[in-house]
Order: sequence, then structure tokens, then C-alpha cells
Amino acid sequence: MKTDNALLKVAARPATGPLTHDDLTFILFGASAAQYLNAACELNLFELLEHKPGLAKEEIALRLELQPRAIDILLLGTTSLRLTERVDGAYRNAEVISRMFKEETWAIFKSVVGFEQYICYEGQVDFTESLKANRNVGLRRVRGAGRDLYHRLSENPHMEQVFYEYMRSWSELSNPLLFKHVDFSGVRKVLDVGGGDGVNAIALAQAYPNVEVTVLEIPGTAPLTRRRIAEAGLSERIKVHAGDMFAEPFPPGHDCVLFSHQLVIWTPEENTSLLRRAYEALPPGGRVVIFSSISNDAGDGPLMAALDSVYFAAIPAEGGMIYAWEQYESWVKAAGFKRADRIPCGAWTPHGVLQATK
Repeated sequence: MKTDNALLKVAARPATGPLTHDDLTFILFGASAAQYLNAACELNLFELLEHKPGLAKEEIALRLELQPRAIDILLLGTTSLRLTERVDGAYRNAEVISRMFKEETWAIFKSVVGFEQYICYEGQVDFTESLKANRNVGLRRVRGAGRDLYHRLSENPHMEQVFYEYMRSWSELSNPLLFKHVDFSGVRKVLDVGGGDGVNAIALAQAYPNVEVTVLEIPGTAPLTRRRIAEAGLSERIKVHAGDMFAEPFPPGHDCVLFSHQLVIWTPEENTSLLRRAYEALPPGGRVVIFSSISNDAGDGPLMAALDSVYFAAIPAEGGMIYAWEQYESWVKAAGFKRADRIPCGAWTPHGVLQATK
């Protein structure tokens, strides 16, 4: 799968100028816009138009098995949103969609759409209540008794599948940025804290053949992590430590601790605690690497950071948002590290890296 694509190379541009009625319309009906995108994905409209561009509406309806009213609604939405284009009565994908197919990143994008549909939307109804209560009220809409989303996934098989497909895709999209900006060649053993199904550890081990990795993950996810690692043929170099990152000391013997898309989940106090555990587990000269979406210190964007924070406020755990650079720096300092180096990734997504040495 290709990942060195234009979406990673183009920095997100902030909106400029005064808000217009068109802007306000898009905000007001934003949920409807996302439903058009999801429906087009689930109906495979974009795949159809990529393989057969220039189809008439009637032919699209026939191939997608939609009635005339339904295809009118679908194409009205996708074309108004500029996801598809209509030229001389025939339809084709927008250029940005076609580019993702050519760069083999469409499957990644599609899994993100599925995550928004099946993980985010229902719980985000409780966003206002979550702000009032300063906790993730939307978690109540996820079946199970676990203390957070991650401890409930195993009780919701479809949600679990969608979640880890998204996490794998998001990591595959962003890991090239991590490896571009962080050199792990001088590292011997990496502790991947909250490493999910092992996607980061596998990519790291494949990129650096001399590096060994330990994935610290909750017991409910650990079997899935071990299975993924075995499928990649890396069980000799990647180990899984099942445990609670908040209740136990980090496993010793590592000279680098990696937090990849992890600290966005928790409260500032919890993040300081996790970074302190990393500091205590590292030898002198050991490194901590934080890789995540990060917002501006000025609190004015990027837009994706703001919109993504709705999910973290309403659903997964008792805290979290897309934090700002200066917040990470304050936690790193409070944990015992002297300095954190900022590395903005300058991509379509608001990714950045902070590194600190003990």
C-alpha cells in the first residue's frame, strides 16, 4: 500500500475571511453531509465511478440497485458536496477521490468514514451534556460495563472490528510521518504504550530490523495484538505485555517509550502520570516519543483538531481532546524531562511529534 501521498504532503489550510451563509449552511447540515459521504461509501458509488467514469444516472442506479428517487437524492448530495462531478449528463469522481484510488489510500479513507459512522455519531449526540459534565456522557450509548470504550469493545464485535480497522488505517496513513521525522536507528528496545492491535509496532519492526518492540495493551485486546503480530511473522521481535498502564509500572528494559495517538484520550493529570511512568522506566539517555494530532497554542485550529475533539469529549474515556503543543510540553517537564523538542509534520492531518530525553 502506498502511503507517501499528496494528502500527507499538503498542510491543512485554515479558513480565512468572514463567515458566509454558505459556510453556515455547511456547519448547520454537517451531519447530513457526512451521511451522504458514508452512504456513497457503503453503496460503493466511488468504486463504481473509478472503474467506469462517465456513467449516466440511470446506469448508476441500475448498478447500485437503487430506485429513481433514491439515486436522485444520492447524486444530488454527492454532486452538491463536490464529491462527484456531473459533465454532460454523466458522472465521475472528484479529482481528490480519484487521486486516493491512484495512490492506493482510498481504503484508508473509507475506514475513517466507517469509524465516524459507527463509533462517533451516536455518542456525539451527548456532546453538550459531556461539556456540561466535563466527562464522556456519550459512552452510555456503547453497550457494556467497562470503564471506557476500549474495555467495552470486546462486547461489541462489529464496533470492535470497525474501530481497529480505523486505527490500523489511521496509523498506516500517519506512520510514514513518524518515520520521516523520528530516527529510531539508535534505539534498541521500544515500549509502545497502548499499541492497540500492533500496527505501530509491526511498522516499526519492519522499518528498523534491529529494533525490538513491546506492546503494552489491556488484557482484552492483547490476544488480538498477538494474533496480528504472528500474522506478520514478527513474534520473535515484538512481545505483548498485558496490563493496566495506569496501575502498574511500565515494563523495564526499554530505551524508548512511544505514545502514538494515545495521550489524546486521557486527562492532563493522567497524561502527566503516564509520562512520569515513562521517565521512571527509562535509563539515562532514554527517549520518550509522543506522536499525535496536535492543536495550535493559539487555540484557533487546525480545523480537524477541533472537530476530532468532539469524539474525545463525548465518548472514549473520562478526558481527552486534541491538545496543544504547550500542554504536552508542560506535562513532559512535570514528568521530569528537561525539554521537549517540537516537530510539526506539516501534513493534511494535524500530526506532530514531541521528543524528550532523560
